[in-house]
Order: sequence, then structure tokens, then C-alpha cells
Amino acid sequence: AVEATGWPARLRDLLADPEGGESVRQPAALTATLRDYQLRGLGWLHRMTSLGLGATLADDMGLGKTITLISLHLHRQGVAGAAGPTLVVCPTSLMGNWQREIEKFAPGTPVRRFHSGRRSLAELGDGAFVLTTYGTMRLDAGKLAEVDWGLVVADEAQHVKNPFSATARALRTLPARARVALTGTPVENNLSELWAILDWTTPGLLGPLGRFRSRYARAVEGGTGTPEAVAAAERLARLVRPFLLRRRKSDPGIAPELPPKTETDRVVALTVEQAGLYEAVVREGLREIAGADGFARRGLVVKLLTSLKQICNHPAQYLKEQDPHLPGRSGKVELLDELLETVLAEGASTLVFTQYVQMARLLEAHLTARGVATQFLHGGTPVARREEMVRRFQQGAAPVFLLSLKAAGTGLNLTRASHVVHFDRWWNPAVEAQATDRAYRIGQTQPVQVHRIITEGTVEDRIADMLSRKQRLADAVLGSGKAALTELTDAELADLVALRGSER
Repeated sequence: AVEATGWPARLRDLLADPEGGESVRQPAALTATLRDYQLRGLGWLHRMTSLGLGATLADDMGLGKTITLISLHLHRQGVAGAAGPTLVVCPTSLMGNWQREIEKFAPGTPVRRFHSGRRSLAELGDGAFVLTTYGTMRLDAGKLAEVDWGLVVADEAQHVKNPFSATARALRTLPARARVALTGTPVENNLSELWAILDWTTPGLLGPLGRFRSRYARAVEGGTGTPEAVAAAERLARLVRPFLLRRRKSDPGIAPELPPKTETDRVVALTVEQAGLYEAVVREGLREIAGADGFARRGLVVKLLTSLKQICNHPAQYLKEQDPHLPGRSGKVELLDELLETVLAEGASTLVFTQYVQMARLLEAHLTARGVATQFLHGGTPVARREEMVRRFQQGAAPVFLLSLKAAGTGLNLTRASHVVHFDRWWNPAVEAQATDRAYRIGQTQPVQVHRIITEGTVEDRIADMLSRKQRLADAVLGSGKAALTELTDAELADLVALRGSER
């Protein structure tokens, strides 16, 4: 046993209660009223950064991580030894949102973008914000490292989840008196991502990556649902809890003003065409996989799973038809039509997420032909156009917003939507939850209905069941995702993809 006394005991007590300790007042320069949990988050961030420790704020999407961080910046300007400019590194799509939030909640605070042709750091005052992207930071880390930053913030910090990437290495070179990571999903695919974030905010906390993987990650990821895995997840949670603050919308007292959210799995049958394609692709895919190994086998497994998911969406997507006829060929499209007919009759607005740009384009053409006003946001949408599309949707100009899951899963405020449709299932429930939170966030006044469309008896059906079973460990910051499926044996894979029942 170890008995702490003196300053180690005081430090332990400070860290033991993430939201306890001395309260911090809202900065006078902030033109907003922080909610109670946001004020407690500000106090926690101040305590951690004042102790010389990094912090990861991992609140659910929509709970106000941005305004809490702006408050921290304002607060630190009045703390001896903490004042200094703040660098925010974020995805390109979020720079405009950061600038608007700073100008709204901290008017008069200098803010500039370090991006594209505007890369000046001249005459940078202590109280200034500098916004840059992960790509620009990687390319110009040397110039950014010349500034004595009071605070460096990594927003959507899962973007540096690979600790060996050039972006993650560049981020580590930036000097700062304090480091804060903001993320709604500290783990998307595996626990090494959590290690990468915490090893940047608080280097050395979790030890070397190899030891972390042998002590925690293998036990947790390899035994989903077993007592050993649950115990390892709980040990890890206890270790990281003082350094990672995570609040959920469902926690008591966090967001009581949020209306209810209803999540429903909408199960549809394959059409005869879909079922025929599905079984043919399964036969051919399993035959190819049986004769392969190593990386080649993994690639064939991913190809098979992708093909089956595309068939489940619509035959035209899998067949790459140029000018297809969509009606009557997909149970999913028929259900979507029925849902939208009801939703639009109510005067409501809907977000439709798909992981496939090609499928979204097919839906866009289909809905336009039916006289439904839509717009489509994807990874290639320019930032200015993206912001205009958000404004149009919020104003009611286009009641159906088609969105690419990866491009639109973060950083958007789309509270006009009272319905969210996941046209196809992602491999990780955390990514879907992020997407849903484009609508279910602070500012939402309507009940939100979430519809997950699943094809009965297919690989989608089994994936949905698998995600449901592993939810307990997912809540303990666990993910396995698509990578785990590539390691299944031939027999396990055949069981996963086989078409069940005779619904056709």
C-alpha cells in the first residue's frame, strides 16, 4: 500500500473529483450564461491546466465544448503565468464555426485564421485566438512552433488517433503551457486511439503504447462482454477518469431542457432482385476468400462486406448504374419514401445519413424526381457552400438534407430536423451517435426520432445485433469496428454474411 502525504496527497484529492474543488466564476467578457455543467467543466479545465496537466473534454456532441473552451481562454487571461494566445487545431469544416462562436461569445477577442494564403502570426497579442487546420498545422508546424502558446487545443481530437502519423507528430512539436483535447468520441475503432489522445495531453500517463496494449487493450478488445474484458475496461476507466471528463446528454441534470429522443430500428425485406444479387455475391466472395490469406484475404473480406452493404441499399449502387430506375427495387428506398411522405406532411425536416456518396446522389435524383426539395453535403463541399447549406436548412428552404456520414458527422448544428434517418449502418455506434447529434443538441426544442434502416436476415442485421451486444463495453470507451471482422475465420465469416430466412 502507498500512503500519500503533503503535496502528493493534495494533488490526489484534487484529481479524485473531476468536477469538485474550488469553483470558478464565469468570465466577465463572456456574452452568454454558462449552464451549470459547463461552469463545472470550466472549473475542471482550469484546475487541470493550472496544475500543468493536460485535459480531454469528451462531452457528448452538442453539449457546448466550444463555448466551454472559449470561457477557459478568457479565464486564463487573468491568471498569472497562464495568459497567452490560444491555438485551435480543427478540421477545415469547423474553422468557420469556431470563428463565429468566438465573435459571438467573446466579442472584441482577436481571432485570425492561419490557413491557405493567410498564414501570418505577426503582432499576435496574448488574448488572441488563432485557428488552423490539421493539414496546415502539419505543413507549417515549424512556424507555429515559434509562438509561445498559452493554450493549444486539438478539436475533434480523434483526427490524431494514429500516434505515428505525420499530423500527430507535428502536433507534439508545438510548445504550450497547457494542452486540451476536445472530442465526442475518444475511441472510434480501438483503444490505441485513446492512448494517442491522452499521451498528447498528458505524456506518459498511460505508459508506452506497447505496454498499454498488452495491459489493457488486448484484454478489452479481445474479449467483448467477458468478465475479464469488463474488469480491464473498468481498470482503464478508473485510470483515465481524472484526466478525461465525459458527460452525456442522458446524465441526470446535464441537459434537462432537451426534448426526448426515440430510436427505432426499421427492418425491411430484400426485394427478389436484391436477394438474388446478395446470394450470388456471397457465394463468389467466400470462394475467393477461401483461397487467400494475409493482407489479400483482409482486402477480399472488406470488398465482400462493402458489396453486400451496397446491395442492401439498392442494386443500382452495387451495379454502378448510370441512369437507374430506383422505385420497386429496394426495400430501403420504399421505406424512406413512406417515412418522408409522413414527415413532410407534418411540415417537419429530416436528415438522411449514408456512408456512400454514390447512394446519396441516387437518393438525391430519386427525391428530386418526386418533387422533394433536397440538398446534399459531402466531403467535397467547399466550406462556404457548406455554411450556406446549413443556413438554408435551418431556414426551412430544403426539408430533406442528405449527408455523407464521414463529412457531416461532426461540427454541424441542424436543430431544425426532428427526424434523423441512418440509411445504412456504420461499423461503430459512436460515429452514428455523433451524426444523430447534429439534430439532438442544445437548442433543439422538438422531440427527435431516429430511424435506423436495416435489411432483414442480412449482414446488416447481424452487425446491428453485434453493436447492441457490445454496447456495455462501448460505453467504457471501447470500439472494434470493421477491422475485427477481417480477422474472422472462414466459417465465422460465412455465418455473418449468409442470407437468413426466405423473406423475398
